Amino acid sequence: MSKETHTVEKIGGTSMSRSADLLQPLLLNDGGDPYGRVFVVSAYGGITDMLLEHKKTGEQGVYAYFANAENAHGWSDALNRVAQAMNDAHRKVLSAPGDIQAADDFVRERIEGARSCLIDLQRLCSYGHFRLSQHMGIIREMLAGLGESHSAHVTTLLLRSAGVNARFVDLSGWRDDREVTLDERIEQAFRDVDCASELPIVTGYAQCTENLMSLYDRGYSEVTFSRLAARTGADEAIIHKEFHLSSADPKLVGLKNVKKLGHTNYDVADQLSNMGMEAIHPSAAKTLRQAGIPLRVTNAFEPTDPGTLIDDAPARSPQVEILTALDVFALEVFEQDMVGVKGYDATILQILTRHNVDIVAKTSNANSITHYVDASPKLLKRVENDLAAEYPTASVTVQGLSVVAAIGRDLSGLNALGRGLAALERAKVALVAVQQGPRNVDIQFVTTREDADTAVRALHDALIEQDNESAREARATVVKDGSQLAA
Repeated sequence: MSKETHTVEKIGGTSMSRSADLLQPLLLNDGGDPYGRVFVVSAYGGITDMLLEHKKTGEQGVYAYFANAENAHGWSDALNRVAQAMNDAHRKVLSAPGDIQAADDFVRERIEGARSCLIDLQRLCSYGHFRLSQHMGIIREMLAGLGESHSAHVTTLLLRSAGVNARFVDLSGWRDDREVTLDERIEQAFRDVDCASELPIVTGYAQCTENLMSLYDRGYSEVTFSRLAARTGADEAIIHKEFHLSSADPKLVGLKNVKKLGHTNYDVADQLSNMGMEAIHPSAAKTLRQAGIPLRVTNAFEPTDPGTLIDDAPARSPQVEILTALDVFALEVFEQDMVGVKGYDATILQILTRHNVDIVAKTSNANSITHYVDASPKLLKRVENDLAAEYPTASVTVQGLSVVAAIGRDLSGLNALGRGLAALERAKVALVAVQQGPRNVDIQFVTTREDADTAVRALHDALIEQDNESAREARATVVKDGSQLAA
């Protein structure tokens, strides 16, 4: 790859579904030079859910049907639905008949290739020496790659029709029998790419020996994006979303009350990931941070707005930057004989790790340990069973709650905890627990799920809106007072 300066930019699935709207302002750079950029694309909205399973509801996709089916009809029918959804998606983006035909042919070739592979695998595993379970991880990877390959191919067609020298860079390893690492896959794909005269459109999924989905599951596209930025020496990594990274959900606190972050650091990004509000996958953030590459999060539909820059810089002054909430389950293990006995914490953590449960927060005292976890009730039931088997005399309880977090690069000296508690009391929010660590980057208020939205509004008003108003008044005083302005 040529060593010209460039950015690596990612477009998410929801924005991809509106890529025709993004053609002029974003992809064509509003009449400016469209080159010096690399775009990593996600599958069109909903396609990956149909290929695997719905991320939120768990509704079965092709993968889930294949894993559970006794015959081919269920997963094969699901694969047909994916093909139709892909065709519908690119018809909303492409207008030239030749491009639509090329996209249809691409979908047919990939879908039927995947179908043949799954049929052959089912036939092979009908013999006792082969176990389907041993291949499910690879199947998941192959299916996930179909969505990104489709969207990248279609975006390349769209740009070429607009007169841009776009290049389809397929990292999915389709019909490639080489065993390569992610870095090798990227280096081979970009060996002769010239960003000064080409606009590479890259698949968010990359087939490699690391097996990205087994490590990062649905966060694989951001891992590909960050590694690509690091390996090619990008000046900046950019994620284009449908919205700005703001101080709270505008639907909760009102559009006029939210504030675009503008500038924050990777520490805040990590706290947001912990709360299920990923500006970027934590592993991807680590790659960018270690490579010294700043990340910018923009609103794809406001391309002239610089968005929010995320780097290693500390805050200029202490402030609460963002309020967010996450529904969790409080998993409490109470054992009267726990006090003074070591090993409970480690064993509970081993069980949670074995079931791949995401831990948001934890508290403990003399005879109880509580983990606030982001997991399904079905998964937690398995955890409960394992805990009961390990500690038969312990009481294990599960309660649905919400964690509301106030996050900022530096919360020292703000009395944010005291002010937050007062605001929640005024709003009559039933507070279950609260904790603040010594690093002063977040405060977690645990509430009932019913009170979570009210808590976000109350805390945003007390810790962000009122502080903004105070800052505005202070600036107005400085402007009026000539001596202060001169100082």
